[in-house]
Amino acid sequence: MNTPATAAPSRLEHFVSTAPFEPQSTEVLTAEQEEFYRASQWRIMWWKFRRHRIAVWCAVILAILYGSALISEVLAPYGLNTRDSRHIYAPPQSVHLFHEGRFVGPFVYGYNMKLNTDTMKREFTPDVGKVQPLRFFCRGDDYEFWGLFESTVHMVCPAEGGTFFLFGTDRLGRDVLSRVIYGTRISLTVGLLGIAVSFLIGIVLGGISGYYGGWIDNVIQRLIEIVRSFPELPLWMALSAALPVTWSPIFIYFGITIILGLLDWPGLARSVRSKFLALREEDFATAAVLMGAKPSRVIARHLLPSFTSHLIASLTLSVPSMILGETALSFLGLGLRPPITSWGVLLNEAQNINVVALYPWLMLPVVPVFVVVLAFNFMGDGLRDAADPYN
Repeated sequence: MNTPATAAPSRLEHFVSTAPFEPQSTEVLTAEQEEFYRASQWRIMWWKFRRHRIAVWCAVILAILYGSALISEVLAPYGLNTRDSRHIYAPPQSVHLFHEGRFVGPFVYGYNMKLNTDTMKREFTPDVGKVQPLRFFCRGDDYEFWGLFESTVHMVCPAEGGTFFLFGTDRLGRDVLSRVIYGTRISLTVGLLGIAVSFLIGIVLGGISGYYGGWIDNVIQRLIEIVRSFPELPLWMALSAALPVTWSPIFIYFGITIILGLLDWPGLARSVRSKFLALREEDFATAAVLMGAKPSRVIARHLLPSFTSHLIASLTLSVPSMILGETALSFLGLGLRPPITSWGVLLNEAQNINVVALYPWLMLPVVPVFVVVLAFNFMGDGLRDAADPYN
């Protein structure tokens, strides 16, 4: 019996791409991949942070504000304590470019002032017949730049014999805008100095607690719980009220800074402790200990760099609380005091609701507080997302 021959398997059709081969495109793709895999963690963080557009713009705004704090005297149209008794509680002046259809350039209209005998209030109205062009990079009020040398150069000045009150004036006839610009230096640096104190205490105590553990950990954790059990704002108020009134403004400034830093470290200390508890069991930390590295070296050279990105994100999210703390204390009259000028000190003058109802521009110093706090929070969100670039 003849067995039938098995049928030969059918051949599969082989498709070949007819597109021309371009080795350069493959090399470019490989180079990009190689650049990514060889990049450091900081570089990958930067790439990821750049994609967070809101965080980048907020970082630019903060850079401009901190840069302006370096040249406050030049940016302010008037001196810090310059008074104009003829324009007490004068409303803000608007900047215009055209007058009666003709381009004039940046200018403001002058004031017409009359005293209302019924309310005993000065009433200011714009006088369109008084066109006062603004001057730029001009000479104005004297000032001492950072205590180094005297100068009279300002970026913008009013016209000769005119006025330029973009944010209006206060009860003494002082320009609110100039005082806000001067207050930027104090309000922003209080946050940085307070964070420096807070981070120093938090990293040291948190690192010791997480690295050694045992009874040292228990003591530090109980201390943290005691500090956190006090209500924050009343404790700030009590410590600020304890500062002697005879202290000079510079001592009051550093006293408030230290108070803010001493009360903000427990959260960071617990965060550092939890990171150390996890990282001290890793192979690289164990290898460093077996090679004879001292605990200080293991902490500083191996453990801390492992979550430095997390510390940077925490720093940007903690600075706003410092600024708000100083603003709140100064607003309540328990923080910085004149002649030191900060945003909180300026808002202290707007406590009276009747004053705010009649002269609402005295609340304008709250605008930079909102801007700075929101900018720090948005930038902190971007840094927090970029802190773990491999996610």
